[in-house]
Amino acid sequence: MSVSTLLFLGLAALGASVMDTIAGGGGLITLPALLAAGLPPLSALATNKGQSVWGSTTALARFSRTDLLDRKRAPWAFPCGFFGSLAGVLLLRSVPSDVLQPLVLGLLLGAAFMVLAVRPRPRGVERQRGLRWTLIVAGAIGMYDGFFGPGTGTLLILADVLFWRHPYDRASANAKVVNCASNWGALMVFACAGDVQWRVALVMAAGQVAGGIVGTHLVVRRGQRLVRAAAVVISLALAARVAWQLAMRP
Repeated sequence: MSVSTLLFLGLAALGASVMDTIAGGGGLITLPALLAAGLPPLSALATNKGQSVWGSTTALARFSRTDLLDRKRAPWAFPCGFFGSLAGVLLLRSVPSDVLQPLVLGLLLGAAFMVLAVRPRPRGVERQRGLRWTLIVAGAIGMYDGFFGPGTGTLLILADVLFWRHPYDRASANAKVVNCASNWGALMVFACAGDVQWRVALVMAAGQVAGGIVGTHLVVRRGQRLVRAAAVVISLALAARVAWQLAMRP
């Protein structure tokens, strides 16, 4: 792979990491970029996890220094997202992923509608839910991330807003707990199988780290208006991508 192609992938990772930190959807940029660079689909999917994990880890580390993170739920959400993702990747190897595409299209369109419908909430009106809700949401969306992936961060943000009534900026921070865990879980399986192109992943990792720093800064400074607007745009963009993939099926 040429130096110019690696530079292109690094810049794509930077932009994707900023977007993903704010409202999810970074794979909308990086996965097509990896495919355009000539990687076969499974290798592109695996390498995408090998580079995106650094952006989500950087974002989570920086969010942990703020008051946005729900520290009571995080210790439970992380392992559920991790093991859910492991299960999702193992399932991916036995079930065609395109069986989920119609469902994903509906979920993403529904997510965009719900983000528009649910008004930003002030602080102090959070809903207290039992531990089982954390386990269900983190495990289910973590499994989805390992199996398919598009819109994971956006779905996590929406779940946080709907189930716990967190404001969008806090929901963005909490989403990174599960998203970081699911990235690591999926990466472990892909790495053990030898599917990751590490030279490409490490170049893109530099862009991911920089983007994670920029993205968390924007969330902390700009707040939930930025996250809400980005979540709508990203949900619609991801839905359009899935709809196009369905339309192009033979």
